[in-house]
Amino acid sequence: MAASESYPDDLRYHPEHDWARVDGDEALLGITWFAQDALGELVHFEAPEVGTAVKKDTAYAEVESVKAVSDVVAPLSGEVLAVNQKVVDEPETVNEDPYGDGWLVRIRLADAGERDALLDVEAYKAPLAEQ
Repeated sequence: MAASESYPDDLRYHPEHDWARVDGDEALLGITWFAQDALGELVHFEAPEVGTAVKKDTAYAEVESVKAVSDVVAPLSGEVLAVNQKVVDEPETVNEDPYGDGWLVRIRLADAGERDALLDVEAYKAPLAEQ
């Protein structure tokens, strides 16, 4: 892995290269360093509306890069409480800081137990090493 790759160990990861940072009954969601790197420079984030219900393992948004348009898959189920307006206005924020300022949405969890099915950092990184 490249030195610039970073995978915080306080996150839980979805195999589709999405992450969740759970705090109580809420979570921030975003895409991983691997995903943003594979997509290239992001030029558009099609965000869900506040109040939208998202369901684990299904698409809830789209990101568009200079290379492709890609669905963003929800690692957890819940209701969208906030959309990161900075990413809507400046999608490249995801490329610059995918785990900080580049978060996509904040949700209220529908089932906190879903977190247990997500991957920890080591389980997420293992298949990436083979690519």
